[in-house]
Amino acid sequence: MGKIQTINGLVDAKDLGFTYTHEHLVCYPPEIAMKGDPDFELPHEDKAIEELKMFKNAGGNTLVEGTAIDYGRSPKALKRIADAVDVNIVFLTGFNKGRFYPNWVIKASIEELKEMMVDELRNGADDTDLKPGYIKCGSWYNVILPEEEKVSRAAARAHKETGAPIWVHTEAGTMGLEQLDILEDEGADLSKVCIGHSDRNADLWYHKKMAERGAYVGYDGPSKVKYYPDSVRVELIKGMLEAGYRDRLLISGDMGRKSYLKSYGGGPGFEFILKKFIPRLLEQGLDEKDIKAIWEDNPADWLSFK
Repeated sequence: MGKIQTINGLVDAKDLGFTYTHEHLVCYPPEIAMKGDPDFELPHEDKAIEELKMFKNAGGNTLVEGTAIDYGRSPKALKRIADAVDVNIVFLTGFNKGRFYPNWVIKASIEELKEMMVDELRNGADDTDLKPGYIKCGSWYNVILPEEEKVSRAAARAHKETGAPIWVHTEAGTMGLEQLDILEDEGADLSKVCIGHSDRNADLWYHKKMAERGAYVGYDGPSKVKYYPDSVRVELIKGMLEAGYRDRLLISGDMGRKSYLKSYGGGPGFEFILKKFIPRLLEQGLDEKDIKAIWEDNPADWLSFK
């Protein structure tokens, strides 16, 4: 294992502890997202601090923040939050999906985007010395737009140059295998890639195909019964374990709405997985070794790089 780059410096992988691998603390989404649903905006640092304290008190130790540059990333705000709560915060360089890209991203070349990502990883983001700990790219529903492929290729090249891991946004869990094709074509190490939102496409065969190629499969929908009940997620997790892919799972909550967070008066909040979902998994057949692998060992393996 190498080191994990947190907003407050390097952490030994063995010290990462219980980790959520895709959450949101503060974000200021673009106009196109806000017009569709203002619930996505998380503008209040004090609310993020309150929610993060709940996570800490429930047993959490590290949180991977998933807000991309095109979704209103704020390293300075994350630094203030990290200084207020004794939780490791890992933030990112990179972008979400094409419909959110600013014009400069659409116009930039692969190499220009790669160099920007590498510079942030090595020197710091947004005129600070705060260094991201991973790279994000993504794609739209059932299609990878040309500008999204460009960003994915840039992400792969930045990964190759720095070793930083990659997290891939998928829309409703689609295009995961196709994203792996692009990253692999650029020479990326797929064992350092997580395909996010995979459980939105509750297709165990599809998930096993991604894990078979060495990638992490990211589930981040526990509690979101508006899509389907957690019984489906439990069976997906058990299916992945039975297939021998315990070491390819990363599970988080993606609490990226005011209405999901207790600090904003919603729910179930950051406590849900720790207090309700994991006890259910233990009741339904998983054991403590499974829990440690999914929420401690796997995140440490994925996030560590030299």
